Amino acid sequence: MAIQYRANFLIQGVMSFFWVGVSLVPLWVLFDERTTVAGWNYPGALVVMGWFVVLRGVLEGAINPSLVDVVDRIRTGSFDYLLLKPADAQFLVSTARFEPWKIVDVTAGVGVIVYALAELGHRPSLGQLALAGLLLLTAVTVLYSLWILVVSASFWVVRLDNLSYLFSAIFDAGRWPVQVFRGFWRVLFTVVIPVALMTTFPAMALLGTLEPRVAAMTCGGAIAFAVLARQIWNFSIRFYTSASS
Repeated sequence: MAIQYRANFLIQGVMSFFWVGVSLVPLWVLFDERTTVAGWNYPGALVVMGWFVVLRGVLEGAINPSLVDVVDRIRTGSFDYLLLKPADAQFLVSTARFEPWKIVDVTAGVGVIVYALAELGHRPSLGQLALAGLLLLTAVTVLYSLWILVVSASFWVVRLDNLSYLFSAIFDAGRWPVQVFRGFWRVLFTVVIPVALMTTFPAMALLGTLEPRVAAMTCGGAIAFAVLARQIWNFSIRFYTSASS
């Protein structure tokens, strides 16, 4: 079993590095004939991509497995057993399952960031590193809160496949700096579905180009999303139909 587990970990690790390479192809194509796009050069955009890869690893390794599991529990009625346990239901469903080999994605994302910073010749200060770390926490908070909102819909909707695919497609926009979007799309990815909070702003903090006011608003927005997700979760759980009812 241990050998099988290690082999699976190795295979998943190789696939993770492969998909990281595939993710970089659009950037290579975009910057092949131009030096800057929307004020971003290639290494700077690569920092954003690195953050995206890190968060995708967190999503697929620590958030998605547990929340997909709870959707199945709600559908089959086995959610009862979680409600009977002497612990917070949201905490239990959020820590039910993990995919440990996704740490490879996180490591690869950090590697992309380090490489990009080296290409820029930029050595972040302790303050920039601390702010980037704080915004990483806010990014994970927003990502988790958005998934809680999606999962809360499962108390009414039997299947969430289309909704989860839509969420994944929107999250993919985080691979690009938010400045490349204009008008409605920038508002959507900054305020409504704050993809910018997850990737662009942490990258800007690391590069030393993020205004303190924007950083403060980002933290406030993450807290607001967490509170909203908690309230909607508590509201939605009242509509759960027990398997024994």
